[in-house]
Amino acid sequence: MDIELQQQAADDQRRIAIFKALAEENRLRIIRVLYQAQREMTCSEVGAQLNISKSTVSYHFKALRLVGLTNTRQVAQTKYLSLRSATFEQYLPGFLATL
Repeated sequence: MDIELQQQAADDQRRIAIFKALAEENRLRIIRVLYQAQREMTCSEVGAQLNISKSTVSYHFKALRLVGLTNTRQVAQTKYLSLRSATFEQYLPGFLATL
């Protein structure tokens, strides 16, 4: 039982971190853009769609990546961003469909 409680506490801490990350408007907008695109996008592409700078997108992507909501793949100087659907399915089932 103690192990179950520890796992539940760890899951709750993960949920708290995810909700904190999503509480920022630009991060939620980034998630929406990636979900609607259904493909990897560069920081520049996301920034152009949201009218925010590439550096701002990169800053928010780091926060999203740290809580496990996104993947970042770098090729040379270009970062490709995508959603980590397994995290959404585990902690926020049905959330993406509401965007």
